[in-house]
Amino acid sequence: MNSKSKGILAILCASFMWALEPIFAKLAYQNSDFLHTSAVRAFVVAVIALIYVLITNKGSLKITKSQFAKIAYIGIVGTIGADLLFFYALTKVPVINAVLIGHMQPIFVVLIAFLVLKEDRLTKYDYFGILIMLTAGFLVTTKTPGNFRALKFGTWCDLILLSATFLWATTGIVMRKYLKALDAGVLTFYRYLIASVVFLIYLLSASSVAINSFYQIIVGVVVGIGTILYYESMKRIKAAQVSALELSTPFWASILGFIILREKITIMQVVGIVLLFAGVYFLSRKEEGFIQLNRSRMTNDLL
Repeated sequence: MNSKSKGILAILCASFMWALEPIFAKLAYQNSDFLHTSAVRAFVVAVIALIYVLITNKGSLKITKSQFAKIAYIGIVGTIGADLLFFYALTKVPVINAVLIGHMQPIFVVLIAFLVLKEDRLTKYDYFGILIMLTAGFLVTTKTPGNFRALKFGTWCDLILLSATFLWATTGIVMRKYLKALDAGVLTFYRYLIASVVFLIYLLSASSVAINSFYQIIVGVVVGIGTILYYESMKRIKAAQVSALELSTPFWASILGFIILREKITIMQVVGIVLLFAGVYFLSRKEEGFIQLNRSRMTNDLL
């Protein structure tokens, strides 16, 4: 199996893991709260990552000071900040809302690259993609034509999910820009180790250092596997391909949410999922065009 095929398989498996995550998190909430579940999850992910490093990287956990600073940002902003916002909102909204809004990261990645990093200009495909993905978000959060006509565009928890998505996008940019060469297990280990230290302080202060539900462990296992596979895929295929293939998560999450949690999905939400695919397609056109342009230039140079 070549590197590209491994990358595609990795992101598809990661997407299924992330579809399982909110399902098991909601089951864990039956015996615990979102803070305690997040803490146990962080500990388990760190252990999973350490095992992965011991098996594949001969136990080497060496990183530079510069890399640690970047990982600390990802751990604090992504794992403590964004993940807590996500898990809190998950106590209030259906799984499909949480997963689909969480997968609107490409919008923020494109806008951050344009407004903050000054790396690329926005093309017509970017504008189309952003508009389509925003429409997808509206359809999923409004759920029914009646709510749409009444301008009921979701709840404040949907806004919390959107905030988490923005924070995840910033950590994704940091990873792609500065840590792409770092071993996936090492990156995952330090990211969740940093979060575990913070959560341990919280648990000790709350006198609740215990596992309240077996589902909390399952959440950590699926997130650990999913995160490692995600980072492995980022090393092997283009970011646009990762974003596109990752959209299998809302599909699986909606099915699992219906079967396990009995959460209903409306026609408008189905349309929203389809539009999300279309939005990522347009956003990926810029990257494809850039690659084709570079190939054309290389051909001209050879001639």
